[in-house]
Amino acid sequence: MKLVQKRSRKAGLPPGTLVHIGEKKPDKVTIASFNYAGARCDERRDQSHEGLAPPTDESVMWVDIGGVHKMDVLESLGKQFHLHPLLLEDIANTDQRPKLDDYETCLFLVIKMLSVTDRQDIAVEQVSLVLGPNFVLSFQENGADVFTSVRDRLRGGKGRLRQSGADYLLHALVDAIVDRYFEVLEVLGEKIEALQDLVVSDPNPDTLHQIHSLKRQLMFLRRAVWPLREAANNLSRSESPFLHDSTKVFFRDVYDHVIQIVDTIETLREMVSAGLDIYLSSISYRSNSVMKVLTIITTIFMPLTFIVGIYGMNFEHMPELKWEWGYPLVLGVIVAIAIAMLGFFKRKKWI
Repeated sequence: MKLVQKRSRKAGLPPGTLVHIGEKKPDKVTIASFNYAGARCDERRDQSHEGLAPPTDESVMWVDIGGVHKMDVLESLGKQFHLHPLLLEDIANTDQRPKLDDYETCLFLVIKMLSVTDRQDIAVEQVSLVLGPNFVLSFQENGADVFTSVRDRLRGGKGRLRQSGADYLLHALVDAIVDRYFEVLEVLGEKIEALQDLVVSDPNPDTLHQIHSLKRQLMFLRRAVWPLREAANNLSRSESPFLHDSTKVFFRDVYDHVIQIVDTIETLREMVSAGLDIYLSSISYRSNSVMKVLTIITTIFMPLTFIVGIYGMNFEHMPELKWEWGYPLVLGVIVAIAIAMLGFFKRKKWI
């Protein structure tokens, strides 16, 4: 996950110029479509972008495009569905922040799709959704998405999805993306709880690496979700003719979910920061414990070294040197001082 994508290729170009910004993920652009109305539902896969156009009857069309790196495909779809050049430019730029733009011919929503990889990392992908009078276009960086449940609902014909308009289809797609956020938060929450136990029991450099990795993931997650609050709120309050009042209620529910997700992210960030503080405190405590032991050893040997230093001086007239019991007496004094100091430290509970 890159924090900032390279935009140097767009420098000096006029607005509306199509330049892909981001990583080229799929080898080719895949297009699949649903065209439904009541009991009828036609599904097409591996479809060509040529010949696609908004339905002329009362049916609803959903076109799902996997891959936004082919500028000729974007230009062709833009002409067929009457999309604004600035809208197409935002689709090609995969570093957009989540937002909602209201054009005369459509509504344009940018949202980040999150998923958990096999290595338990967080993958971030941009999804651009275009809502027209009777069609929805979804543009993804690659073909791996979270819309399987929406497709199954369309194929099965159960619920209100097949009986509703394009605005409710937009809600179903947004809701599927937002629901995946909760799964990502569950994975991060389990990691953070395990990390907190590890910080207390066995703090080590690998633990610090895990803390910084989690902080980075939460930063990306916050960057992806935080602006979505405004976009979801605008959807629930929009006066666009493409959104019916009956559907705005469902977008208010999405807005509530986004608020809950944002609160959870902030809680997890505080837990990671607290884990870092505990780690630093544990390392400091260990260092203090080592210094404490070394200080006690040094303090015990200071008077012993003083006594040995006195009798190590090479003076000729030292009366104790002639004593028969001088050597064992000095050893006894040294041992007595060491025992006395150990007892004093023990009574003070320093050891």
